[in-house]
Amino acid sequence: MSVDPVSTHSHGHIDEQISQLMQCKPLSEQEVRTLCEKAKEILMDESNVQPVKSPVTICGDIHGQFHDLAELFRIGGKCPDTNYLFMGDYVDRGYYSVETVTLLVALKVRYPQRITILRGNHESRQITQVYGFYDECLRKYGNANVWKIFTDLFDYFPLTALEVPHEGPMCDLLWSDPDDRCGWGISPRGAGYTFGQDISEQFNHTNNLKLIARAHQLVMEGFNWGHEQKVVTIFSAPNYCYRCGNMASILEVDDCRGHTFIQFEPAPRRGEPDVTRRTPDYFL
Repeated sequence: MSVDPVSTHSHGHIDEQISQLMQCKPLSEQEVRTLCEKAKEILMDESNVQPVKSPVTICGDIHGQFHDLAELFRIGGKCPDTNYLFMGDYVDRGYYSVETVTLLVALKVRYPQRITILRGNHESRQITQVYGFYDECLRKYGNANVWKIFTDLFDYFPLTALEVPHEGPMCDLLWSDPDDRCGWGISPRGAGYTFGQDISEQFNHTNNLKLIARAHQLVMEGFNWGHEQKVVTIFSAPNYCYRCGNMASILEVDDCRGHTFIQFEPAPRRGEPDVTRRTPDYFL
């Protein structure tokens, strides 16, 4: 029998931290360390293929766009009133990766049954050293300790909330994209593969699924159907990288498995930090 790592008397403290984070104010290094230790205890009890109950609201990439995450909660409902599934890519690109990932982890610790946070391809040590999270941690904390704390925690994140084949390396799951061509193909990303409609149909049939919901790709309307509505891509970072001009969306799935997309635009721009190092343009 697992023990709730968050005792009742500590709920108030985490609520205070969530309130602070909702104002886009980062926690101290020690607070981050303690929070992530509590999160590890919760995540250790979860599966790499984590079951999620409906109704649930499914969210795609956030990429450090904190104010747009706050807008997402305003539109989709506060946690725990709404049951959320986030599909990864919380950090890099945007200016507020620290506040974004800390808030999601804090919500996971406070409401472990009401929010599921999956691992995306950016939740890795190598990628975060190139695309901004590492540099942001140095800038905000003066050292790499918080970056190390979070990248250690990423190893505990579930990989998917759907049943997946037992074989195959992790990067193929996190980096692969749907494609108009049939079968498997070489991915232009340099990692993972492309997969055609025949692969999606076979996967859904084998696992008794109706739909694959995924993130990981910029789509201008915030969501995009593929493979004759066997696959849907959800992207939840509007005006990605503060320049792409795209909409964002979330997907609400009700008790009867009906689904509704909610699109939203960027939150009002706030003061932006002075970032001297420019991250690479390639959209990961």
